[in-house]
Amino acid sequence: QVRLVESGGGLVQPGGSLRLSCAASESISNIDRMGWYRQAPGKRRELVATITSVGITNYADSVKGRFTISRGDAKNSVFLQMNSLKSEDTAVYYCQARIGVLDYWGQGTQVTVSS
Repeated sequence: QVRLVESGGGLVQPGGSLRLSCAASESISNIDRMGWYRQAPGKRRELVATITSVGITNYADSVKGRFTISRGDAKNSVFLQMNSLKSEDTAVYYCQARIGVLDYWGQGTQVTVSS
């Protein structure tokens, strides 16, 4: 069972930055894709950004130009640099890893953008 551990959430003012981190609990060489999703209160979980094992990235339109996803050297960790944060970015952010046809999820980390 793959376990994903997230960190880096918190409270930040509008216009500020945060960096989220996610690491798999064990060394895994066959993670096809990792990504970040988020869920705001009363809303469905939505894609934020993903990155494949060869570095192809995909972003939600709402975060393009503000967020950057990257993977660690060991390829079993993923980061999300979030800049120019807005109140509408407030949500629980979940790390995801896809191995074959299976998706694994982290427990989520809260990001709150408020003055």
